[in-house]
Amino acid sequence: MNFQVDFLSFFVIQVDGKEGQGGKSYKHYATMDDYDYDESDVKKFLDGEFARISKRKVEKNPSTEQAPTKIGRFIVEPEHELSSNPNFNMFARLRAAEDKEDFKNACDDLVRMYLDTSAVRGGALIIVQATLNTHSDDPFIFVLKCDFEPKIARITESSLVSEVEMAISARNMKSIMYPYMLEEGMNDEWELKIHQSSHARYFEDFLKFVTYEQSMPEIVNEHVMGFVQNYVETKWPDASNEERQQEERDLELWAASEKRDLQGKWEPLQVVEAAQHIVELKPEIEVRFKLDDTAVRGLLSDFGAKLHITKLHDRYALIIEGDAFTFEKGFSPIELLQPESFETVAERLKEKRQHENEGVDGDTPPW
Repeated sequence: MNFQVDFLSFFVIQVDGKEGQGGKSYKHYATMDDYDYDESDVKKFLDGEFARISKRKVEKNPSTEQAPTKIGRFIVEPEHELSSNPNFNMFARLRAAEDKEDFKNACDDLVRMYLDTSAVRGGALIIVQATLNTHSDDPFIFVLKCDFEPKIARITESSLVSEVEMAISARNMKSIMYPYMLEEGMNDEWELKIHQSSHARYFEDFLKFVTYEQSMPEIVNEHVMGFVQNYVETKWPDASNEERQQEERDLELWAASEKRDLQGKWEPLQVVEAAQHIVELKPEIEVRFKLDDTAVRGLLSDFGAKLHITKLHDRYALIIEGDAFTFEKGFSPIELLQPESFETVAERLKEKRQHENEGVDGDTPPW
């Protein structure tokens, strides 16, 4: 995938203080056309980056809430055109530029908007108009941000090391690509792709009129809370019922807790049915939990089929069914095990719990 650079503007952003809390300014270093770019060192620095950005995998609904790469969609009011969105117009102006002066002016406006973003860090901001000539003459816009790298030095004979000021690297480059390329030759003018591995959401703050699809954890949370609300309303139709109000308070506390225990409210069939609705959205969705110190990670679709949670007197037991074990990194004597039958283990566990309970009862004074 070979992108041909039409225009490129290079800016340096200076920030006083930490995370953009001080004064902010920018300086325009150069604007290049295709001939200037081909002869510049910037081409060596950006070599392969455009293809890497366009090929970077992204999910419409990310698997994690803090996914570094996302697809954004321009927000438009009902019955309004795409041109009513200010962020779209900014990119459209960059795409429409036909000479260096027009492109530089459009870039100036973008940089000024970017400086209004909270938590801006110093670094290089590179704005590029590039074309993938193998498919279309319609240009793409790449906005690339390289933060200054601290404590970068070069080796010298006189002082051994010499600090390099305003050093940048393509390794942690943040990027915006517009329009979003679904696949080679297929673009969506309503969407763009952003990538920012930093915890600070610079581009999301910068693009105020762009929305992003929910992550899968957020979608699952919404569905689960919907199931819970339906369960409450079905069991207690009267909203003024004291039991219902107490149940809603308990569930609200449960939902707000980072670490949660098994609630013991639904029958297994109810859980399987609710899980099936979620699995239909994403078949490979995972479930993770811990039983005491043992961590379990598997597919939600396996619950009730290969994964079972049971009660053993006043404790829990977990049953996992499968065809083969896989051991990795380091040997364990468990690998040499000749497994007992399920019935044998179940009987032994029941006897163990019975003896433990008898021991507790035997220690209890008769009075």
